[in-house]
Amino acid sequence: MSAKFVIYKDAKGEYRFRLKAANGEIIAVSESYSSKQACENGIESVKKNAPSAPVEEE
Repeated sequence: MSAKFVIYKDAKGEYRFRLKAANGEIIAVSESYSSKQACENGIESVKKNAPSAPVEEE
C-alpha cells in the first residue's frame, strides 16, 4: 500500500482531506472546503507544490 489522500465531510458538512502514509497513519489534514471540487483542487495543489516546498520554523 502507498500513501493516499482521503476526502471526507466534517461535522459541519464541509469537505476536508487527510493524507495517510502507507502504514495508515494520518500525516496531514487539510483546511475545510465548501465543495468537493475545491477539496480536490486542494489535493492537486499539494501534489504539485509540496515536492519543492522548503521547511521553515516559526
